[in-house]
Amino acid sequence: MYPEEIVKPMKEELTMIGFEDLLSAQDVESALSKSGTTLVVVNSVCGCAAANARPGVRFSLTNDKTPDHLVTVFAGVDRDATDTARSKMIPFPPSSPSVALFKDGELVHMVERHHIEGRPAEMISENLKEAYDEFC
Repeated sequence: MYPEEIVKPMKEELTMIGFEDLLSAQDVESALSKSGTTLVVVNSVCGCAAANARPGVRFSLTNDKTPDHLVTVFAGVDRDATDTARSKMIPFPPSSPSVALFKDGELVHMVERHHIEGRPAEMISENLKEAYDEFC
């Protein structure tokens, strides 16, 4: 577990742009039971989350089509919420950061850490925009 004062600004980077911070397994189950599209960001303290994932997600939301619901869990902090979210992302192995797009509760697009690490935020954004155009 990371101290709250360390993760608070990292969480706020997403919650300040409309993401709901999911703190429990029940929160995740409820979020993914909603109809429409839901973007789930598995947030992290790592550098690739700060430099690539969160900015890429933020840029992606400038697309004409965007997900109906925006939610996030924080790896290493909100364990039950993160474990539950990851269980919905099978067959992909757990990774953080990562970004998943669900449609009516079904996983339709996944961006794993190895798609994020070492790639510019703009590339991540374009990947997500293509998924939004297809599924949203």
